Amino acid sequence: MTNVGSGACGFNSYCIINGDKPNCLCPDHFSPIDPDDIINQGCKPNFEEPSCDQYDPADYELVEMHNANWPNGDYEKLSPMDVDGCRQACMNDCRCLVAVFGFGDCWKKKMPLSNGRVDPSTGGLVIFKVSKSSYLNASRNSSTDNGNDNKTRAIISLSAILGGSVLINFIAITSTILLLLSKRRKLTETKTESIAAKSNLQVFSYAALEKATEKFKDEVGKGSFGSVYKGVLVSQGGITVAVKKLNGMAQQGEKEFIAELTVIGRTHHKNLVQLIGFCDEGSHRLLVYEFMSNGTLASYLFQIEKPRWEKRVQMAYGVARGLSYLHDECSNQIIHCDIKPQNILLDDYLTARISDFGLAKLLMTEQTRTKTSIRGTKGYVAPEWFKDKAITSKVDVYSFGVVLLEIICCRKNVEKDFVDDERIILTDWAYECYTKSKLEELVQYDEDAITDHRRLERFVAVAIWCIQEEPSMRPSMKKVTQMLEGAVAVPLPPDPSSFISSIN
Repeated sequence: MTNVGSGACGFNSYCIINGDKPNCLCPDHFSPIDPDDIINQGCKPNFEEPSCDQYDPADYELVEMHNANWPNGDYEKLSPMDVDGCRQACMNDCRCLVAVFGFGDCWKKKMPLSNGRVDPSTGGLVIFKVSKSSYLNASRNSSTDNGNDNKTRAIISLSAILGGSVLINFIAITSTILLLLSKRRKLTETKTESIAAKSNLQVFSYAALEKATEKFKDEVGKGSFGSVYKGVLVSQGGITVAVKKLNGMAQQGEKEFIAELTVIGRTHHKNLVQLIGFCDEGSHRLLVYEFMSNGTLASYLFQIEKPRWEKRVQMAYGVARGLSYLHDECSNQIIHCDIKPQNILLDDYLTARISDFGLAKLLMTEQTRTKTSIRGTKGYVAPEWFKDKAITSKVDVYSFGVVLLEIICCRKNVEKDFVDDERIILTDWAYECYTKSKLEELVQYDEDAITDHRRLERFVAVAIWCIQEEPSMRPSMKKVTQMLEGAVAVPLPPDPSSFISSIN
C-alpha cells in the first residue's frame, strides 16, 4: 500500500496544476522519498523533528513559503493573531512543526502534511521549524565535498602544466582573478540572503526576471516609482506576477532599501498587494508582486457604466481596512503618501488591494519632493504639504477621504466637463450637497445608493471628516473604518476649511 496523502500528491509535497496534470514538488528543506514517484511517495524533511523531552527553541529557526497551504493536519487554531505572533507561537510549541498564517488566523500543524497546494489567491504564509544543527551539518558536508572536488581538480591541473612556467604564471593570475570574483559574488549572495531572511521574501536574479517578463515586453502600469511589467514564473508552476522596476534609486541608500524591504515583506493583509520577492543586483532593483487581474480602482470606477453600489461599498471598506492595518497594526507604521485610485488594485474577486505602500522612502529625495516638499498626486495631496507642517499618517486619511468621495460618486475629484463651476471640485460640492440634503444629486441619482440612504449619508459624512484642512480634526484610519462600518457614531462634520478660517 503506498503512502499517499489526501490530495493529488504524496505527504509533505505540494501540487501545482500544469494543464490537466498535477505537478508535485517538495518545499525547501524537504527532498523526495523517491524522485521518480513524488505523486505516490511524497517528500521527507531534511532536518530533525523536535522532541518535547529536550526542546530548546534556540536550536531551531523558522523558514517560510508564500502563497501556499496544507489544509489538513491542524491541531490548534489561534485567532485573532498577527504573523509575528504566529511565528512565536510555533517556535515556543515543541509539537509545532509547521504553522500556516492567513488573514488573522494561525493554524499549528504536525507532520505528515497532506493536500498541499500553491495558490496566490489564498495569500497563505507557511512557516517551517527547522533544526539548526541538521541544517548546518548539511551545509558543512556540502562544503567538504566541494572542497575535496576542488583539490582533486587542482592536483590534476597542476600536474598537466608543470612543464611550462609561462602557463603556470597565466594560471596563477587567472586563479587570483577568479578567486576575487568568487569572493565578491559570495558577499553579494550573503547580503541578498540576509535581506531575504529578514523580510521573508524570495531573491530573484535580474536574468530570471528578464526571462519571466520576456525582456520586459508587457508594460501594465507606470507611476512615480517606476514601470510595472507582467511576467510568468515558469519555475514556480507558471505563477503570473507583476514586476516593478524601481526608478530614481540612490546607490548610497543600501541600508534604507534593506530596512524598507524588511518592513514591506512582513506585511500580510487581504487588502494589500503581497510583495513576493525582489532583485538587488548591481544597478538593478526590482520588486515582484502578485498579479492583480482586474486592473486599478480608477479603471473600474471611471467608466461609462457605473459599478453597482454594494460592490463600491465593499471596496471602500477594503481600502479603509488596508490603511488602518498599515497605520496601526504593523510593527512599523507605514505612511503611504500617495493614496489614489490608480494605486488601488483589484484581484480576481474585485477585492480592493492597496499597492506601492512603503515605497516612498525608497526613492531619492530629489525624486520624491518638489521645491515645496510635496509628495503625492495633485487632487489627493493633504494641505499640510503646502504649509510646512509635520507629515503624519493623517496625510493618508485626507487622500482616503477624496478617494471615498470618488467611490461614492463614480467621478474624479476634479472634472472640468461640468458646465456649472460648483460641481468641478468634488470635495467642495460634496459638502454643499451634504448640508443642503441633496445627496441624490451628488450620486447622480444612483437608485441603489439613494435607496441605501442612511449608509450613503454616513459615508459622505465620514469623507468630509477625512478631508478637514486641519490634520488634528481628521480621525485616525482605525476610527474611520469603525465609522464606515457603523460601529461608531458619526458626528455632524464641520466645513472642511472652517477651523483654518477661525484661527487665521
